Amino acid sequence: MHQLGSRTYVFDGDNVRHGLCADLGFSERDRSENIRRIAEMCNLFVDAGVIALTAFISPLHKNRELVRTLMGSDFLEVYCRCPVEVCEQRDVKGLYKKARAGEIRDFTGISAPYDEPQNPDLVIDTDKQSLAESTDKVLQLLLGKGITPSA
Repeated sequence: MHQLGSRTYVFDGDNVRHGLCADLGFSERDRSENIRRIAEMCNLFVDAGVIALTAFISPLHKNRELVRTLMGSDFLEVYCRCPVEVCEQRDVKGLYKKARAGEIRDFTGISAPYDEPQNPDLVIDTDKQSLAESTDKVLQLLLGKGITPSA
């Protein structure tokens, strides 16, 4: 999208939790506050004309609905669906192994719930689609909504 002339920024757990949300843990309350802060921050970026892409585990339906309410029509939900077994195989940080051993509490999909999105704007099955296919689907969604210019 950047190469197509769009102003973009990608937010993920690492770049947000090291600063803006460094005071939060992983309890349900802290996760909700983390998602709320992200939504408020993204609103500022969108107001400045920047496409704010977020890559977060947002396990609860109520939190996603809060973001949808805060952001209105600027919010597009992309559900990157993947079986937990595949997530465990891809886990370069070893977090799933620690969660299974009881070393990490409140770990989504292991010791904490995950509410599957009910009506996302796009579903990507990351265990079946390549990165290129997945990226293309997101780009097509944004092109279709007139958010980013065509190639």
